[in-house]
Amino acid sequence: MTPEKRPAEDEEEQEAKKLKEDSTSSVSEAAQDDTSQDSVGSDSTSNDPDKKRLSLPENRGTVVYTGCTQWEYIGRRNLKGIPAMLHHVPRRIAAFRGIRVAYVVSHCSAAHTIFISEEGKVFSLGRNEKGQLGIGDTEVRAGVVPMDTMSEFKVVGAAVGRNHTLLLTDRGSVFACGDNKSGQCGVGNTTAVLHTPSRINFKEGKIVKVACGAEFSMIIDSKGYLYSFGLPEYGQLGHNTDGKFFVTSNKLSYQYERAPRRVPIFVERSKDGHPTPVTDVQIVDVACGNNHTVAVDAKKRPYSWGFGGYGRLGHAEPKDEQIPRYIKYFDGHNRGVEQVYCGSTFTIACSKLGVFLWGQTKRTGEANMYPKPLQDLFGWGVRAVGCSTTSIVVAADDSVIAWGPSPTYGELEGTGEADDSVLPGGVDASHRQQGGQVTGGDVQGRELRA
Repeated sequence: MTPEKRPAEDEEEQEAKKLKEDSTSSVSEAAQDDTSQDSVGSDSTSNDPDKKRLSLPENRGTVVYTGCTQWEYIGRRNLKGIPAMLHHVPRRIAAFRGIRVAYVVSHCSAAHTIFISEEGKVFSLGRNEKGQLGIGDTEVRAGVVPMDTMSEFKVVGAAVGRNHTLLLTDRGSVFACGDNKSGQCGVGNTTAVLHTPSRINFKEGKIVKVACGAEFSMIIDSKGYLYSFGLPEYGQLGHNTDGKFFVTSNKLSYQYERAPRRVPIFVERSKDGHPTPVTDVQIVDVACGNNHTVAVDAKKRPYSWGFGGYGRLGHAEPKDEQIPRYIKYFDGHNRGVEQVYCGSTFTIACSKLGVFLWGQTKRTGEANMYPKPLQDLFGWGVRAVGCSTTSIVVAADDSVIAWGPSPTYGELEGTGEADDSVLPGGVDASHRQQGGQVTGGDVQGRELRA
């Protein structure tokens, strides 16, 4: 169900216009504030975790791209695709010639991508209808564009949703741009569109990780606390509510979370459904699908909540969960989860015992209601996973492995065709290099290769 727009649209449009006019000054002020927070020059070597600067991942490499680049076509019906814009073999992006890229991110619901160079500079590519590229407008951009609005900052992380973007700086601040009608940018209002990155007012500490769902967002602070904001429709924010209320007798709306709000409790349910609080939870990783969230704590315990359809939560039942629930399948010696990744209707977890998948990766057919091991990846050293709407790309050892059901648009890499691949298969050796990081969008695949 699509949430209703907030009633005061005229006021929001005026506020959006004002935000656009004052974008340059607001970013400069934020840069000054960011610098003043870390006035001590030796903060990078300080023992205080709130003063240490965050760093980019160690991998540096060249970006290669596969899939559809016709942004107005991706994920939409009744629009005819142009064959020349469907890339069935990995291609290098000319705009990054001579630039080493350290981080690349997209989302299974997104038609845009964020790239971060080894110097912490940001580049964006893709759909820009809601200002999600962060360049000050909503005009169409055919290629990669530098995000000059963030030139005063060193960016070390990012996350994207369907039409919004979060950017994490080395000082632990987060900036957001794009669609904000559900409060998913976390700036304290529901201004429809943020054309340039606006800083999230978060005073609880340094932020160390960000994640986005289709229309909601998650952040983790340096203490391991998890915060969420945006659309609560299926309980994906973890606040024990779906936020629904009736504006009139026949008009439904939602109580959006406009600013970061802490997820207060994590539970374990018994066989009869009785919840018991889980203690000593310090979140270290989080991933979001379209309408569900999965997180892992420092003790490698995984939790999931939100929309439960097709078993994507891994609790052996399709029920929605409005508070984080421990996935009991991973309860036991040496069965902890190290990293999690989410597609639109499925979840992947990496552990010492292998790679597990649950949910539905096809548009029709059976769904895994609980975690099942991916036997074809047994023995592989999996380093990164990228999830599209239905396709999956894995960087393992010195190879890249991809699979997914038809129709595909070239995102399976190296096949040269638009056919599906139900089982994991390697990318053509002529295109293969060591894959350091992979990510998937709506019908695209991006890969960072060393």
